[in-house]
Amino acid sequence: MSTALPVVPLPREGGCADVPILKERGQREVFCGLTGIVWLHRRLQDAFFLVVGSRTCAHLIQSAAGVMIFAEPRFATAILDERDLAGLADANDELDRVVARLLERRPDIKTLFLVGSCPSEVIKLDLSRAAERLSAQFLPQVRVLNYSGSGIETTFTQGEDACLASLVPVMQPSPEPQLLVVGALPDIVEDQLARLLGQLGLPARIGFLPARRSDTLPAVGPGTRFLLAQPFLGDTARALEARGAQRIGAPFPIGVEGTTAWLQAAASAFGVRAEVVERVTASARERAAVALSRLRESLGGQRLFFFPDSQLEIPIARFLSRELGAELVAGGTPFPHRGLTADELALLPAGTRLSEGQHVEQQLDRCRADRPDITVCGLGLANPLEAEGLTTKWAIELVFTPIHGYEQAADLAELFARPLRRKALLAPKPARAAA
Repeated sequence: MSTALPVVPLPREGGCADVPILKERGQREVFCGLTGIVWLHRRLQDAFFLVVGSRTCAHLIQSAAGVMIFAEPRFATAILDERDLAGLADANDELDRVVARLLERRPDIKTLFLVGSCPSEVIKLDLSRAAERLSAQFLPQVRVLNYSGSGIETTFTQGEDACLASLVPVMQPSPEPQLLVVGALPDIVEDQLARLLGQLGLPARIGFLPARRSDTLPAVGPGTRFLLAQPFLGDTARALEARGAQRIGAPFPIGVEGTTAWLQAAASAFGVRAEVVERVTASARERAAVALSRLRESLGGQRLFFFPDSQLEIPIARFLSRELGAELVAGGTPFPHRGLTADELALLPAGTRLSEGQHVEQQLDRCRADRPDITVCGLGLANPLEAEGLTTKWAIELVFTPIHGYEQAADLAELFARPLRRKALLAPKPARAAA
């Protein structure tokens, strides 16, 4: 017997849609946008990311990726040394030499991203002009683009937003009907979503940004409707709209409810009936519902506190609350975009305490006062909070793990159930009474 529930319309008002968000500005504790290279270089299979930065930038990326440089990954750092920073050498000439040497050694590169960093921005190195100059030199074999991964007033997922926004101007124009899914997803998740969208019978081509290879970069134009797969792509959305595309508002495809609503929004935008969505998704919803039922007992009633970190906090909080019965104590996010997350905010429990930005000391004080069952935070806060007896979940793990779609819903829930099991296993056992 099927356990999947029928598709029902989701509320579009209420919840936290109009709740004031506490804005905080103070001490920060996040990775910079360079971290996005760790998952982007795996996604864009013929691209290369050349960070123009310091040795600290190089150590950050290599450590985060867990890849030794002799393995020849698709990223590297052009290191700015003391001569560059002091203005004693022409950084542009040196950058040209590094790029020429790189492309000679790696003829498989089709798109080269020059990625700005804090040091390159401090010395006002104009990487946009450098990209134009190098593109003119190496096209049509290699296209050179640039974006900033600087950590000044950003968080790490904004690196992906800046990268995708840099691709939009080079997308070919097309008036043809198209559904464009925007956001870097693991290949397995993209394949699953592409299969479901294809089964809906949409009267339009289906494309993904970013594409896996540069020669399959989708076109864009007035006939393009796009769905965001990630909540942190504000700059990319604006760039697509400037090219004539229209955004389809929807919750994000996280959890059964979010994925169904996301697919329903795509179907509705192209005139496909809701019954088709229900029929196409029935088996996947049933599998996910069964898998989640095993975790609901562990997570139901657990109190969650989200520190602002990845910008995934709002849709994940919605999933844990509505589908697993968790209680949201606080939902912090670095930069909430009300226009992109309106559908998600409407689904959060009324009265949820929301905050934007970071003031680490004040947020730590609130967390210690609330004593939540699970604290979602960055690596730098996790160990100190664990030492204080709080159970933590690393926020960055939510970015590196496939969590979108039906098949990954239980995997996402498991990420939160695991630290609770670990705490139970490590808890002191009561002493046995003497015989």
